[in-house]
Amino acid sequence: QVQLVESGGGFVQAGETRMLSCTASGSVFSIGTMAWYRQAPGKERELVASITGVETTDYAESVRGRFTVSRDNAQKTVFLQMRRLQPLDTAVYYCNIEIASERYGWLKQYWGKGTLVTVSS
Repeated sequence: QVQLVESGGGFVQAGETRMLSCTASGSVFSIGTMAWYRQAPGKERELVASITGVETTDYAESVRGRFTVSRDNAQKTVFLQMRRLQPLDTAVYYCNIEIASERYGWLKQYWGKGTLVTVSS
């Protein structure tokens, strides 16, 4: 069994910086791409940032230059540093990690429960 635990959400003011983290536990034998998604009210879930096993990153245009995704493989953790937060960044943020839960198993995508980030003007 695999569990993803997110932390770092909450209320922030526009212009501030916050850090999100997501740690995998349980039957984690290998990890592929790690990513952050978000969903705002009335909007579709969108990819915010991703980082592959060779540390290639990708960002949504709306956050590029402000957000930074990183990973710590030993700790099985992915981070998202969010700088110069704007009210439009308000959303539920979900981590998504490709994990093989068996030694020779296929990589599967696992989701966290989501953490709400509310940015006030």
